[in-house]
Amino acid sequence: MTTFGTEELTDPVLMRRVCGTFATGVTVVSVGGDEPHAMTANSFSAVSLDPPLILVCVGRDALMHQALSRAGAFGVSVLAADQEAVARYYADRRRPLGPEQFEFTEWRPGARTAAPLLGGAAAHIECELWRSYDGGDHTIFLGRPCGMRRYDDGDGEALVFLGGRFRRLERAPSAVVAS
Repeated sequence: MTTFGTEELTDPVLMRRVCGTFATGVTVVSVGGDEPHAMTANSFSAVSLDPPLILVCVGRDALMHQALSRAGAFGVSVLAADQEAVARYYADRRRPLGPEQFEFTEWRPGARTAAPLLGGAAAHIECELWRSYDGGDHTIFLGRPCGMRRYDDGDGEALVFLGGRFRRLERAPSAVVAS
């Protein structure tokens, strides 16, 4: 039986490397209002279908942490496979802040939250902030969707993050059914 040493359990670099073996989608989370803000997030997941709930984890030191707490509502743009530049832009802490950060790409305000929703995304979800929970150096924000839309017919591909890199999934060949 293998045991884990204390160093292994508290090493943030090892934690990132181990969790990096799990592929995730890539989103941009945004809030509207007088101080709109957005950030790239891959700590995003569906939580429940009844009631419908999603989660996003935001670092306590991120500007988005206070912005989302104040706004009480947020938008999620699930990025399409060709939006790696968008993901990198909203992950860059040196980008402009406020409304200027949205000059990089097309967007529209969400009909229910006014949160900026990015053009070209595979899907959009607008959420009312439902609950938040302590998650160590992050806060786990649960949102209750109040609007959502998928923009493809099921063939669209989303941007994926795996092993510390953005990736695209290769399509498997269509199965041939013999008659």
